[in-house]
Amino acid sequence: MRSSPASYPSRDPQPLPYRRGSELPPRIGNGVQSRDRKGAVGCGPSALLGRILPRRFYARPAVEVARDLLGCILVHGDRAGRIVETEAYLGLGDRAAHAWRGLTNRTQVIFGPHGHAYVYLIYGMYECLNLVAEPDGQPGCVLIRALEPICGLTRSATGPGRLTRAMGITRRHNGQDVTRGSLVVRRPRQPEPFSVAVSQRVGVTHCADWPLRFYIEGNRYVSSSR
Repeated sequence: MRSSPASYPSRDPQPLPYRRGSELPPRIGNGVQSRDRKGAVGCGPSALLGRILPRRFYARPAVEVARDLLGCILVHGDRAGRIVETEAYLGLGDRAAHAWRGLTNRTQVIFGPHGHAYVYLIYGMYECLNLVAEPDGQPGCVLIRALEPICGLTRSATGPGRLTRAMGITRRHNGQDVTRGSLVVRRPRQPEPFSVAVSQRVGVTHCADWPLRFYIEGNRYVSSSR
């Protein structure tokens, strides 16, 4: 669903819907997918994965980072998925953001250097992966909501809780540097055009009309908006 822009802190550009061409075909880049006896998807990562996103990629407003993460590839060990849905959380001016209440033991990662993982538990059972964004001194992050499977995923990665389970990401990854190591985000080796849609964020009660959810239009791995 597309939504019209709402009012939110002016330092972030308004996330209007825009087009990058047509929807991506089922196969990404020139990687060939196959299934093993257990049904796991396998592929040749070298044919799919480009460079790791550098730290400067994250040193921008969370709205920009959230949009630009679409189509990039989240990698954890031998598992990988294409990011197809994100949400931006803007920090102190955003009552739906954890950072809104200020610096605490829980939120210190958001107030720290950009380009790190912020992983927290919700409902006592689901862990959620966020990537810290914003220039130095400004808290903010991007929630990764859904992945299109590429390699090594044996379960659904649609929805933030399912995503972390499928990728093997837990709170032990909280604070991890995502510009190096086993948990990183890479560009696709051969980017292809797609359309970006914008809507209100899912499941928030404060600032609920802000259009800060971004997703690849028409992609079947995008989560429900309710």
